[in-house]
Amino acid sequence: MEASEEVDNAAAAVAAPMGPPNFPMVWVDQLCKFVGTGEGLGFEAATELETRKYLLEAFDERQQIAASAGSIPSFYRKKPSENSAGMKVQRLAKFRFLKKQAEALLNADDLDTMWVLLRENCSVDETSGTEKMNYEDFCHIATLCTEQVGPKCRKFFSACNFLKFEKDDFGRIAILPFYLYVMRTVSLTQARIDMSELDEDGDGFLQPQEMEAYVRGLIPNLAQLRHIPSPFLSMYSRIAARKFYFFCDPLRRGKLCIKKVLLSNCLAELMELHQETEEEGGGTEPVDNWFSLSSAQRICDTFLGLDKDMNGTLSKEEVHAYADGTLTKIFIERVFDEHVRRGGRGSGGKAREMDFESFLDFVLALENRDTPEGLTYLFKCLDLQNRGFLTTVDVHTLFRDVHQKWIEGGNYDLCIEDVRDEVWDMVKPVDPLRITLTDLLACCQGGTIASMLTDVRGFWAHDNRENLLQDEEEIADAPEE
Repeated sequence: MEASEEVDNAAAAVAAPMGPPNFPMVWVDQLCKFVGTGEGLGFEAATELETRKYLLEAFDERQQIAASAGSIPSFYRKKPSENSAGMKVQRLAKFRFLKKQAEALLNADDLDTMWVLLRENCSVDETSGTEKMNYEDFCHIATLCTEQVGPKCRKFFSACNFLKFEKDDFGRIAILPFYLYVMRTVSLTQARIDMSELDEDGDGFLQPQEMEAYVRGLIPNLAQLRHIPSPFLSMYSRIAARKFYFFCDPLRRGKLCIKKVLLSNCLAELMELHQETEEEGGGTEPVDNWFSLSSAQRICDTFLGLDKDMNGTLSKEEVHAYADGTLTKIFIERVFDEHVRRGGRGSGGKAREMDFESFLDFVLALENRDTPEGLTYLFKCLDLQNRGFLTTVDVHTLFRDVHQKWIEGGNYDLCIEDVRDEVWDMVKPVDPLRITLTDLLACCQGGTIASMLTDVRGFWAHDNRENLLQDEEEIADAPEE
């Protein structure tokens, strides 16, 4: 009996775990509660703990909303009201951000200093006489610019930027393209800041009045517009802003994406007016520039000349006198059908009349026939049945009015079917029975075809293209006096 008890005690001793005695773990529970309350933690740890708590609560709330709404997440957030704290905070944050971005830009003196350092530390190519620099010179100039201008110019002197430019056999790049790149980057960034300041709701889009305000603010900095008459300032802003909407707002939503404006050719064309005119010491004023003062005055005078009843809008009969009456009647009808709003102010809302904005779109389309935007505008007028394509019947109907004006002008008789076949040969559509807008854009002659079908003067220019080309060559070869 004693032996069995000894065996049982030994087995129990072996099975028992080794370690300290099993005292109650009260102190562990109390420590967890103490840490959970945040008492005794430092400021940073307490802030981190509170932030984590709020984030977890926000995450749980979103999870509950998503579960109740189904699988489709929320995609619309109501903007804060005008005088709410959220709107004020948003505007203050935008103001501080744009101010910080503006302070990081190079000013005119900084750019002049950079140009001087580039010229002083470059080498001249003996063959072309071009001023160039290798990567060692590039890094050396970066150090000098940082010392004299400040660290804000350092971002332009990166290895990635150096590799963007064309290099010669010795690994050198020209300093002029690099400097122009810096100037353009600074100019576009400044334009982005100026536009963002005018963007009241901060959605990245500009309303018409905001775009006009940007143009008015830019006028004092443009050499060719410094002497613009004050009464004409508002009208000029409308004319200039309309081109941005014609090319950068193809869906006609009534607002401009700031990023699209910065990348458009319209802004570059407007910035060309920085150059001095011949009267002020340089070249001639670009007449074909939509943003030039002479162009804006010409457009305004044309509209006033067509508006015979002086009611501020144009009727079909008044628009028919545009371009000396060379446009066909059916084309004018289609312009009013597709691009003029119903109910003009001049006729009590009973008939369509073209307002000034619609007239600007009309002129822009005719003067930019070869662009996708201009051709899209004109194709809607050529598509008589609104089917998205032109048939032989459509082309025959459109050219019939051109043919009538052609004969009335004393020109030789021609066959409409021959012109129709010539149009098909010029386009070479994918579907031989119809011409689409894509076909017109792909053939690179869409503007010429649109002019042939809507304007007798355009058809005359196409019919006499060889003689006109010969005259241009003779003028180019003539010696200057």
